[in-house]
Amino acid sequence: MLWPFNHFRKPRQPARSTIETIYGMIVTQAREPLFYRDLGVPDTVNGRFDLLLMHLWLVLRRLKSAEAGPDLSQALFDHFCTDMDDNLREMGVGDLTVPKRMQAFGEAFYGRTAAYDLALTDSEEALARSFCKNILNGQDIEKARELAAYARAATAALARADLAALGAGTWRFPAPLTAGTAA
Repeated sequence: MLWPFNHFRKPRQPARSTIETIYGMIVTQAREPLFYRDLGVPDTVNGRFDLLLMHLWLVLRRLKSAEAGPDLSQALFDHFCTDMDDNLREMGVGDLTVPKRMQAFGEAFYGRTAAYDLALTDSEEALARSFCKNILNGQDIEKARELAAYARAATAALARADLAALGAGTWRFPAPLTAGTAA
């Protein structure tokens, strides 16, 4: 029997362990040395942040089409924000400065994801130019093309993952070198 007040309950939250697993996969992939050594991503705090944003964007795009996607997406984004806040505090950023830096992170996230979404619907070259500008500091369009080929391969891999695998965090990103050599 349906209880008439079920719609007043809070929506079911994804399991914390699931969110940690998915976020851990994103962070692990963003730390893959091949991105820095072979694809020209600057091995700096900003370079690592930009690569983390790119992978988070890829996963959040795919989750939009999943049944539990909105709740999972929101929980994943919240975990990202908590991680960024924690990292700022570990780096010694003061309590009064953290909100300003978090706002800058949010602006960076929304700006880049909007640019990547637009570029993804345009062309491979548009995505490469967007990556060149945002991730590679305007340097080396050839490396940006390889990064765009990787992002397209990751998008395809995520599209092949069924909803159960997405929700459980059991899918895998492709290897960056594979995408780069296929381009």
